[in-house]
Amino acid sequence: MLKKLLVIAGITLSGSAFTHVATAAGDAEAGKAKAGVCAACHGVAGVSSLPANPHLAGQVPGYIRGQLKAFKTGERKNPIMMAQAAGLSDEDMADLDAYYATLTPSTQVNLTEADVEMAAAGERLYRGGYADRGISACMGCHGPSGHGISIHYPRVAGQHKEYLEQQLLSFKKGDRAGHNQIMAMVAFGLSEQQIKELSAYMAGLR
Repeated sequence: MLKKLLVIAGITLSGSAFTHVATAAGDAEAGKAKAGVCAACHGVAGVSSLPANPHLAGQVPGYIRGQLKAFKTGERKNPIMMAQAAGLSDEDMADLDAYYATLTPSTQVNLTEADVEMAAAGERLYRGGYADRGISACMGCHGPSGHGISIHYPRVAGQHKEYLEQQLLSFKKGDRAGHNQIMAMVAFGLSEQQIKELSAYMAGLR
């Protein structure tokens, strides 16, 4: 049953990921003025120096807004982010989203030789999926270069491999569901080694 669900999900997403319409855009200048508190964890220009914290610069429009809403409602769990999002209005979230979408994505590459070797296996998963578990290619939702496609399918290129691995493990364990639980189903079918390989590959994309 899991295999059937994943195959159907992959086919549906690869065909419909381009049809989502972003919600009303925020004010990037207003978002810049509100982003000061975010810089401590995510960097002054949205490029985080902390491996456990994601880069925000260049994220697809709408995604950050959606995640902030999820933190505010408790749908997504993280004590720090839940506290930060608690006082944000919908306008604040839209403004922050618009601001980070205008910034230049990270160009840092922090991969070891071991990471580069794992990335080769990760590329096969990202581009070809995992037929044994009926998992479709990651690029069907996140794009061939990992730049994301719509508000539900974020930019994964150039993220810290540690952060990517942490999030995939959270999906696998059921601690995070994601859009329509697609990522929870996908990650559940991956081994922890495959998650490491995928994370290394995505971290090296530009």
